[in-house]
Amino acid sequence: MPQLVLVNPQIPPNTGNIARTCAATRTDLHLVGPLGFEITDRYLKRAGLDYWPYVSLKIHPSIEAFSEFHQQQPGRWVGFSVKGTTCSHFDFQFQADDWLLFGSETQGLPAEILEQCAATVYIPMSEPGVRSLNLSVSAAIGLFEARRQLQLD
Repeated sequence: MPQLVLVNPQIPPNTGNIARTCAATRTDLHLVGPLGFEITDRYLKRAGLDYWPYVSLKIHPSIEAFSEFHQQQPGRWVGFSVKGTTCSHFDFQFQADDWLLFGSETQGLPAEILEQCAATVYIPMSEPGVRSLNLSVSAAIGLFEARRQLQLD
């Protein structure tokens, strides 16, 4: 089952919405600090509604701590970025143990993290004037495409 990783998320409602998606799909959610909010933030809780008990949440204080944790786990890092160079998320072949990494709302994934990814994919957008999609929308698109390919309910 793919896992979702948010690196330095900044906006509580986005993280709350992603947590709700993870709860609905029984997908593990990893938050990599530093976070732009307190985990007890009322906006975070409000966006996640009463689904927090159903979220498998792991918090890592830094990318180094997350990297150490990941070394003990199987699976590739798949970075999502408007600068993705591998292919679109539609053309990428997801694997069951992939880790889907998304960066902060303002910066995306830093170059040094993108370099550590086995692949960097992008979500195609038709309008060149639009810089990016909302983080919670992007995470849902990526997760559901992976689930579709893997034929997960």
